[in-house]
Formats: sequence, C-alpha cells, structure tokens
Amino acid sequence: MYGENPGVDSFRKDTYILQTGDSAADMRKAAPNLAAFALKLGKKEKVGNAGEEGYFSRGIRKNLFVQERGSKRAVDMLLQKIRGEKFVTEYPMPVFDHVTPNPAVKDLSKIKVGLVTSGGIVPKGNPDKIESSSASKFGKYDIDGVTDLTDITFETAHGGYDPVYANQDADRVLPVDILRDLEKEGKIGSLHRYYYTTVGNGTSVANAKAFALKIAGELVNDGVKAVILTST
Repeated sequence: MYGENPGVDSFRKDTYILQTGDSAADMRKAAPNLAAFALKLGKKEKVGNAGEEGYFSRGIRKNLFVQERGSKRAVDMLLQKIRGEKFVTEYPMPVFDHVTPNPAVKDLSKIKVGLVTSGGIVPKGNPDKIESSSASKFGKYDIDGVTDLTDITFETAHGGYDPVYANQDADRVLPVDILRDLEKEGKIGSLHRYYYTTVGNGTSVANAKAFALKIAGELVNDGVKAVILTST
C-alpha cells in the first residue's frame, strides 16, 4: 500500500504565478502587470527571474555569467547586511513551519506505538517502487506477527547512505525487534500493525508535508498515541 502526492511541485515549476495584493482593490494595480506578462509569454520573449518579473519563485536554478565572482558578491551582501542596507540574496533560504511538540506521554505501557521512517525500509523487492531519491510516495506495510526484519524479507530503498548494514538487518533503521521485546515486557501497550516508510534523500518539503498529513491522519484514526520516527 502506498500514498502519492498529486504533483504540487511540478505544477509550481511549470506555471508562472504573479504576486498580487491581498484585496480585490489591488487588482487595479495588478491587472496591467498580468497583461504585460501574458503578452511577453505570447510573444515568446525572454522571461527574467522572479525578482525582476514579480512572479513567485519556481525553484528553478540557471547558470549565469556575471562580472564579479561569488566570493566578492557574498562579502558585499554581508557588508550591506551589517550596515543595515537593503540587499537581495541570490539564494533565499526556505522557511520551515515551527511545530509545537505535544506533551510527553506519561505511561507508554497503556498506549499503541507506531513506527514511521524516512530511512526507506521496505519489503524485499520494494513492491511499491519508492524512489531512492526525491520520493513521490510513501509505503504502508503490515508487520502483524513480525518480530524481526531479516535480510530475506526486508531491505532499504534509500539512495543517500550506504545500504549494506541496513540490508543486513533492517531493524537497525526500523527497530521492530526491540519494540517487540518492549511489547512482551509490558513497557509499551502494543506496536501498531502497520509501519510507514519513505525516502528522505532529496525529497521536497512539499512532498514530505503531504506525506506527513496523510500518515498522521491514519495513525490518529487507528488509535496510535505515540510515534517513533527514525531516519538514517
């Protein structure tokens, strides 16, 4: 079983979205810009970068020749920033959501615990063909009755780290064996019968967020109260 993102990233890369104001009243100012940009596209004229044309950045990088080398441009920007002057970065950093953590779980012995990994652990053969980089999907797999992830039954699909040790024993990335021991000892109430997996290597923030919303919704509906998230 698997989930896919319907391609939000590809839509943004293939479409120009011009910036406008928050109010309909701002359309008086925006309409001429939209019309001028549409004419430029219709005439197949060269389109400048997002800052020049006023559209939202599409995340596309192009190689350009400039007069000053990168080290000088970087120092100049740093000095402008120190002096409080206006400057435009050549590589805007992404802005990530800040998530407030839930309160700590008081008693693990009474709850169902789930497993989610970006380490790419999949059943042998990678049945849903999760990509080794820039994943477009996640997998959901049944581990009911499974006490150990052997090299005969599980492997990693991840292309961003040496797979040898994960392929020898996938429990090193997805600790099913340890959680089964904790389950027997009564230290956790139970291990959820499904685990979720994807590959974090090169996967876009937009895809990862879409995966998280889908996975979290299913876990909540299945009564999972805590999740162990593993990486590589």
